[in-house]
Amino acid sequence: MLKTAASKPEHLAAVRQVKAWTRERFALADDVAVMVSEIACGLPGCPPLETVVAFWTAPDRRHQFKVFKRAVEVREDDLPPSWMKNAIISDDDASCC
Repeated sequence: MLKTAASKPEHLAAVRQVKAWTRERFALADDVAVMVSEIACGLPGCPPLETVVAFWTAPDRRHQFKVFKRAVEVREDDLPPSWMKNAIISDDDASCC
């Protein structure tokens, strides 16, 4: 059986914490979808894993940012400041992660 990092309790706790910090930082309502994912990067100079956070403030308004660390290493200070909420709107039509 293959066991992934996503099934480890510390990973799940870290993802929940990043979601909570994101909700608080950007004053998001409880019904706003927040997604936290770890993505592997194979490009030279990229960290092996990065954490991508996305949330939607309207059906067509996705906000997205990356933290170049694994989810368990992310700290609250790694999130963008609240005043950058409009600056992290993704205009990309491709999938976010």
